[in-house]
Amino acid sequence: MPRVAGADIPKKKRLIIALTYVYGVGPKRSKDVIKALKLSEDMKAEELTEAQVGQITSHLQNTYLVEGDLRREVQSNIKRLITIGSYRGMRHRLGLPVRGQRTSTNARTRKGKKKTVANKKK
Repeated sequence: MPRVAGADIPKKKRLIIALTYVYGVGPKRSKDVIKALKLSEDMKAEELTEAQVGQITSHLQNTYLVEGDLRREVQSNIKRLITIGSYRGMRHRLGLPVRGQRTSTNARTRKGKKKTVANKKK
């Protein structure tokens, strides 16, 4: 597996798809990187030479925030929201949906497994 910007990318996939395995690189950014380095979108990741892998890595790290740096920045942004006590920060701290979704139903991913509360005895 070639290692690009600290992430392993799959050998058997096309280069445009394989680059999306790097955190912070989507299809559009992958296409831009390939175009900037004048590589073929259709070539497989295993066909890359060491020099090309180095070029891709250096281009990604010099031009964009990817992998560890991006993860660190996202976490610091969330930490900042929590410390200033904003509404979004409170939602992050409580583990509830942040972007205005309903919570009476359909918030199981954020809230976790159901916690059944027993009925009050009469």
